[in-house]
Amino acid sequence: MEFKTIQLAVDSGVATITLNRPEKRNAISHVLVDELLAAFDEIERSPVQVVILTGAGKAFCAGIDLDELKTLLGRTHDENVQDSSRMARIFRRIYDFPLPTIAAVNGAAIAGGTGFATMCDFTLAVPEARFGYTEVHIGFVPAIVSSMLVWQVGHKVARDLLLTARLFDAAEAHAFGLVNEVVEPSQLMARARELAAKLMENSPSSVRATKRLINGFIAEQLDHQIAEAVEDNARIRTTADFREGITSFLEKRKPRWSTK
Repeated sequence: MEFKTIQLAVDSGVATITLNRPEKRNAISHVLVDELLAAFDEIERSPVQVVILTGAGKAFCAGIDLDELKTLLGRTHDENVQDSSRMARIFRRIYDFPLPTIAAVNGAAIAGGTGFATMCDFTLAVPEARFGYTEVHIGFVPAIVSSMLVWQVGHKVARDLLLTARLFDAAEAHAFGLVNEVVEPSQLMARARELAAKLMENSPSSVRATKRLINGFIAEQLDHQIAEAVEDNARIRTTADFREGITSFLEKRKPRWSTK
């Protein structure tokens, strides 16, 4: 399959997916999400054993595309549910993918970009990488990613990151356990491939079974939480704060919140 927004390369049992919109800082669009889903389907049908996810250019993924952000205002509830469900599918697809996944974070990973990095089994990041669950800063709710984040870092850290919407660097992400290793830029992909090779020394069927076992511990809870998260995500998009958050962000000014 030919892709417009990503690149897919396979070498020696390792598939590398590169988010390939460097002029947009690899921002998330509907097309990119659909192509990621198609790429993971293609990989699952192949003899690949490990997946690496990275970004082209200086950023890993800067979150939602501004052009698509503009279209979110005025949508119906059903349209918002459909859009939220699309993001839930790609997050859950990465999280539940039967093969080990490695995020090689080569730069900024903001909002949905941080979500992509959070979903992978292993996350490597360059020192210059910046992360942030910035949704509440512009009137969104980080509903879908919060379902997984709480399980990974605990409630106290999750509250800090989700409620403040602050940016944090690779060193702090490592301290939280969201990043496994901080790697110099010149060594990032080499280290990702080294980790992939280490994983492939193990029994493929045992690796798959172990990942399925780990994910199964919270599968039922995640099913319920993500279903609620999709509705929460859609519901917030009908509020005045959401409209003001998006408008102020696009106009590059501070928001004037209407709610207490």
